[in-house]
Amino acid sequence: MSFHYTIDTTKTIDKAVEDLSASLQEESFGVLWDFDLTSKLQEKGMEFNTPFRVLEVCNPKEADRVLKENKTVGYFLPCKIVVYEDNGLTKIGMPKPTTLLDLTEDDRLKGIGLDIEDRLISCIENSK
Repeated sequence: MSFHYTIDTTKTIDKAVEDLSASLQEESFGVLWDFDLTSKLQEKGMEFNTPFRVLEVCNPKEADRVLKENKTVGYFLPCKIVVYEDNGLTKIGMPKPTTLLDLTEDDRLKGIGLDIEDRLISCIENSK
């Protein structure tokens, strides 16, 4: 079992991020931050040239729901979805919320995590 969910697309990074953001909005997830990791590393003198963006996404209702159950879940928030180039394809992926929530060993979070994961996977799939 993999800790992540990742798909390939032939879309450009910018188009994939645009379509993903729209799909997330339909599920009431907002993009809090669109971090251009490539630019930041280059700004710091690194020679990293692979287009790589990290989106921090949040659904306030879901964040409230999980934090009320277990405040340590805040260590995983907001959810991250990455969009990057690899071997001529654009990849869109995320760490699975269920895998992260399993680390809390709190069974009350399993159903919530699965629901959030399913919704985020749907958003990623809709962005292909």
